[in-house]
Amino acid sequence: MSRYRRSQTPGATYFFTVVMYRRQAILCDAPIREALRDAIAAVRAKRPFTIDAWVLLPDHLHAIWTLPPGDADFATRWAVIKRQVSVACANNYRRADWIGSSKQKHRESTLWQRRYWEHQIRDENDFERHMDYMHFNPVKHGYCKPVGEWPYSTFHRYVEQGVYLSIGLGKRQRR
Repeated sequence: MSRYRRSQTPGATYFFTVVMYRRQAILCDAPIREALRDAIAAVRAKRPFTIDAWVLLPDHLHAIWTLPPGDADFATRWAVIKRQVSVACANNYRRADWIGSSKQKHRESTLWQRRYWEHQIRDENDFERHMDYMHFNPVKHGYCKPVGEWPYSTFHRYVEQGVYLSIGLGKRQRR
């Protein structure tokens, strides 16, 4: 069994990239979004965490979370979220022809890639760089021209809060 080195700092802020299996462009579909919203709410009720930022793209998502003091277990949170979404969406999205022996052995769905990228945010500059990266990711991938056109993002919340100056320009306001 592989053992991956992951940061385990209680109360830290983390940046994540989670990808759909075989890069399926289904993450923005209404049933997946609803199941994801429900799974996150259920997990947060039992294992609280703060969602600092989020963006959904058709085949992957980026998120920044801050865990509570004394808690470093983001892995269980992601495992439960991914599992609940997989179960909720199995009837419409399960691909039996994609279930090989490895997926069967690990009891995996055909929705998510097995692993995800995680990075512990080091400081305010690192936080801002990751915020900008994720919020402008829909533009990078060609899903919209101004970032404000992309509906599945916390970018809009940050515009309302004055962190970003304009939906069209998306420039970060200096504090």
